[in-house]
Amino acid sequence: MSRICQVTGKKAVIGNNVSHSKRRTKRKFYPNLFNKRYYLPEEERWISLKISASGIRLINKKGLTAALKEAREKGYIVNS
Repeated sequence: MSRICQVTGKKAVIGNNVSHSKRRTKRKFYPNLFNKRYYLPEEERWISLKISASGIRLINKKGLTAALKEAREKGYIVNS
């Protein structure tokens, strides 16, 4: 599975390492991802998500079902 948040859709972006002499080389900036388990009371089961720190905050704010519904509409989650 790639390094993409299943709730917000965040993924790696490309940028530059800049040395003291201002020499630039390519690098990747990865999102702050965690593997977390959440309990879905409607379906009475646990689900595992690869989720960013901002995705965790979004679930705390909106609730799990609302965040998952929004992620499905945007195409970040295929099944679960």
